[in-house]
Amino acid sequence: MEIWINPACSKCRSALSILDEAGADYTVRRYLEDPPTEAELAAVLDRLGLEPWDIARTGEAVAKELALKTWERTDATRAQWITALAGNPILIQRPIITADDGPAVVGRTEEAVRSVLD
Repeated sequence: MEIWINPACSKCRSALSILDEAGADYTVRRYLEDPPTEAELAAVLDRLGLEPWDIARTGEAVAKELALKTWERTDATRAQWITALAGNPILIQRPIITADDGPAVVGRTEEAVRSVLD
């Protein structure tokens, strides 16, 4: 499995602790240093069953600069959102965990992180 993290994020550190405690085999991706491509984001969103606006951190300074909260949330604007997230990875909610066999979650809670271990 792979986990996208920001090492400064307490939720990410907590998720890593849970994975380590469970003896999980995973790869860390520091997504601010190694941003996902638009194609990778689209694939992860499909696995999550979410839209790009569902994983957007609209409280970030760059979100305010882009006026992200005012953007339409439609099929027609989906690509625009994905482009914004890929170009500004700080906007991506974290941590995101993708298991090799399919499941993917935004691991903001202990329950969400443990769900990929089952």
